[in-house]
Amino acid sequence: MSEQQPPPPSPLHFFETVNAYQRSAAIRAAIELNVFTAVGEGHASVEELARRCAASERGMRILCDYLVLHDFLTKDAGRYGLTPDSAVFLDRRSPAYMGGAIEFLLSPTITEGFKDMTNVVRRGGTTLAGDGTVSQENPVWVSFARAMAPMMQMPAQLMAQMLDGPRDRKLKILDVAAGHGVFGIAFAREFPRAEIVALDWPKVLEVAQENALQAGVGERYRTLAGSAFEVEYGEGYDLILLTNFLHHFDPPTCETLLRKVHAALGDGGRAVTLEFVPDEDRVSPPVAAAFSLTMLASTPAGDAYTFAELEQMFRNAGFARSRIQPLPPAIQHVIVSGK
Repeated sequence: MSEQQPPPPSPLHFFETVNAYQRSAAIRAAIELNVFTAVGEGHASVEELARRCAASERGMRILCDYLVLHDFLTKDAGRYGLTPDSAVFLDRRSPAYMGGAIEFLLSPTITEGFKDMTNVVRRGGTTLAGDGTVSQENPVWVSFARAMAPMMQMPAQLMAQMLDGPRDRKLKILDVAAGHGVFGIAFAREFPRAEIVALDWPKVLEVAQENALQAGVGERYRTLAGSAFEVEYGEGYDLILLTNFLHHFDPPTCETLLRKVHAALGDGGRAVTLEFVPDEDRVSPPVAAAFSLTMLASTPAGDAYTFAELEQMFRNAGFARSRIQPLPPAIQHVIVSGK
């Protein structure tokens, strides 16, 4: 029995990659035109969708067929339907709607960093002005806070639920770089006696405060404005949340911050970190490994760190132990570090 031969070389992978920008453009257009919502409402033909979305029939046909090719829509006898993912995440009527995330993920600040990747690689960091996305009070984080909250609801809830111990105990929690505030809010909901302190830039905290009030935890939610590296945290915290923050900086800068975190924790306190964590080979799992490129394009020195690298940073900052655990179905990992 002969061994199966590998397929012959093909230019297809190169062609698809070079044209990948078209997928971003198409999904943005579909969201802005409310195509997924219209299909969910039952507008299934090209003619119906063109009327509902105020678009040409030719444009709607070509866009929807393209979305079928990339598994965002289905097509049967000339009528379109939603895939399960699109029904949950791209129909505006869904409570899990995430389409608004394009306002951050496809914002000029984010996409501009990828336009001169040759020089980004030569330089070893972003070519964006100043310090890129980590420049002081960068307005992109207000966009982030408003656009990304729906995408973070699930991991925030899972993180809060994974914390052991009785739910009625008092907790003092600091949420570093709180952004939309979703993570601190999730802990406030899970622990009715928890007091949350949200730290971020002033304009960003306005969004977090709005979300806390809407979630009914405003009385236990206060804000601390300023840089996470400069503002005084206070002390005696039971938990300090570090969600999607460390990857923006190099290890020495992370360790400087973690020393502040360590000093602000009370006895038995823990830091709870959410990160994209690639394996030691740095090419798996794909989403976590690929996140390094995002940091290369948008920050001077950020990266997606392996658990061994993160563990070493926490150890150097004085933490006694760290453990990692997955957070399925979310694509990130949680690292819990004990004082």
